[in-house]
Amino acid sequence: MSQTTLSGYRVLAIVTNYGVEQDELIVPRDHLRERGATVVVAAVTTDPIQTLVGDKDPGKSLQPDTTFGDAGSDFDLLLIPGGTLNADALRLESRAIDTVRAFASSGRPIAAICHGPWALVEAGVVDGRTVTSYPSLQTDLRNAGATWVDRSVSIDDGGAFTLVTSRRPDDLDDFLPAVEKALATGPDVAE
Repeated sequence: MSQTTLSGYRVLAIVTNYGVEQDELIVPRDHLRERGATVVVAAVTTDPIQTLVGDKDPGKSLQPDTTFGDAGSDFDLLLIPGGTLNADALRLESRAIDTVRAFASSGRPIAAICHGPWALVEAGVVDGRTVTSYPSLQTDLRNAGATWVDRSVSIDDGGAFTLVTSRRPDDLDDFLPAVEKALATGPDVAE
């Protein structure tokens, strides 16, 4: 992977407090931090986040940095990890969906992996976009107006904001460089 310097960039990751896929949160968070970015993890509450592995086995527990309501808006990229339980609950959190809409309307990049694109559907920001996801979401994404593709990473920079999506934890090696590039390029990519 590239050795991009991301010093000065700020990333907001939004998750619920239970059910986020461990590697889809922890691997990008740690990777981006190692490159110099500030990564803030926002959850529903300040209670610990219980991750899962494969949607069923307990993973690591970690403390969120803040809540959706207190996260603020001074971020350069939004990261939406998956995990079926996390993603299903996240799309019911109005503050999380408002955050997705705010990033999209301001032209800031959004990166979502696995079941994370459910939040994009709920926010109404995928119409006309090319995306990938965990295969079970393809009908939902198509019904929301997206073109669904089966590839490890999809980079759609042809709309109002750059949208990076990926299918599953096994695709992180392709997802992470695409997220780095979207972050370093910023909102000007989608002009």
